[in-house]
Amino acid sequence: MLDKDDCGLLLVDVQGSLARLVQHSDLFITNTKKLLQCCKLLSMPVIWLEQNPKGLGVTIPEIAELLSGSFTVNEKSHFNALFEQPINEAIKSTGKKQWLVAGIEAHICVYQTVLFLIYECFEVEVVTDCISSRLQSNIEVAVQKMQSKGCAITSLEMCIYELMKDSQSGEFKKVLSVIK
Repeated sequence: MLDKDDCGLLLVDVQGSLARLVQHSDLFITNTKKLLQCCKLLSMPVIWLEQNPKGLGVTIPEIAELLSGSFTVNEKSHFNALFEQPINEAIKSTGKKQWLVAGIEAHICVYQTVLFLIYECFEVEVVTDCISSRLQSNIEVAVQKMQSKGCAITSLEMCIYELMKDSQSGEFKKVLSVIK
């Protein structure tokens, strides 16, 4: 079970024009915004990543505005974010053992980062309605392969309700207003 006190969110490369070219981009962006808002309400750490922002562009405004002021962007060149020492250290410094992963592209940066999180003995859950790629077939193969390597699969609502555990939790009404 996910535990909000032991869980963080890794947000991978929701940047530039690519964020608008991926499959079901409007739904992907909407769900990712909801996930971020809920994680903030649950006081969870968020590690915010950008792949080569000079070439790909920065995080799209509707996502960046939810992160700015609360979290710091971590630039990377490696597809596997943990190959970047500052990012690896940022993840480990949180002390969290569980990581939700969202972002793009599912079959490249999300996939490679997830595999290395598993290799580093973290419990990893990919939020499937908060990942995407340009081709649906790449999303499907990425999810299958991540799952075969030990990654758990979840959805926006599934993980958020699992983190809250109880409708009497202090955050429930605020989270519910975001989800619905």
